[in-house]
Amino acid sequence: MKKQLKAILVDGMEGGRPMPALEEREELAKIGVDLVVADCRSEDDIIAAASDAIAILTVGAPLTRRVMEKLPNCQVIVRYGIGYDTVDVNAATDNNILLVNVPDFCFEEVSNHAIALLLACAKKITLLNGFVKEGKWKEAKQVQSPMGPVYGQTCGIIGCGNIGRVTAKKAQCFGLKVLGYDPYLARPLAEQNGITLVDMPELLHESDYVLLHTALTKETRHLIGEKQFKMMKPGAYLINTARGAVIDEPALIRALQDKQIAGAGLDVFEKEPIDPDNPLLEMDNVIVLPHSASYSDAAFIRLRQCVGSEAARVISGKWPKNVVNKTCRPKIALKRE
Repeated sequence: MKKQLKAILVDGMEGGRPMPALEEREELAKIGVDLVVADCRSEDDIIAAASDAIAILTVGAPLTRRVMEKLPNCQVIVRYGIGYDTVDVNAATDNNILLVNVPDFCFEEVSNHAIALLLACAKKITLLNGFVKEGKWKEAKQVQSPMGPVYGQTCGIIGCGNIGRVTAKKAQCFGLKVLGYDPYLARPLAEQNGITLVDMPELLHESDYVLLHTALTKETRHLIGEKQFKMMKPGAYLINTARGAVIDEPALIRALQDKQIAGAGLDVFEKEPIDPDNPLLEMDNVIVLPHSASYSDAAFIRLRQCVGSEAARVISGKWPKNVVNKTCRPKIALKRE
């Protein structure tokens, strides 16, 4: 009897319960592959659960060289979303495992979220909401000032890829001037999107709102730290919907405590879930959210369909739509369409 092929979702727990993974199952079932959902919290967990898997679907599990060397049957790793900082790309390539992501995921959601945080910080939405709900109307009126206008101010975007450029266009609808820092973005493309490219010191010095939209890499880890906070305006806000480790979090806490900047809107943190004793949770000028920028029901249904279909493409002998490690030689010959 022919052994059933297996794909595995290695970090398939959500709120303490297994993720349903309905769309992925449907896509893989079309080619006769079962999807197994596992709760893997360590390298050993992944090796034990996925040793015979032909494909791995992952949200953020640690897919290291040690793990990949123990996956003889694995042909492809598919990452939910854009980022893949938890996957050792070189190890995947060395072990003939394709790494696939979904690079067109959640442009609208994340850009909307960034603008929402910008507006919430600018208008002190959560602070005022809290006072009013506590019956402190007078106190709410008293803490309105200082509050600058949004229109006519400057928004600096660090990382002007797809999401950064979509955010730039939306920022302009509110009358914001948009500066950008991205060493990989061609100036004509920046200009097409209304972005004036500058170096980082100028962006930090001039911006009333600094928005982070860069991927997390060795180059961008702690890109924003003590030195950068000293360059920012005392009235500036920092908005992060990228990855927590792009910011040196202890340096951010000190900058907020010392009033080097006015506040922050944070969707991501260096450690997630955030520790309950993190000083950021006690600051009235900081908005904290649970890494939810990418979420909408429609976006996640589409994401799950894409992840399932990409895994199915490779297993059925077809080249996937987007490969991160393009120099990888897959374990089986794949047809390019």
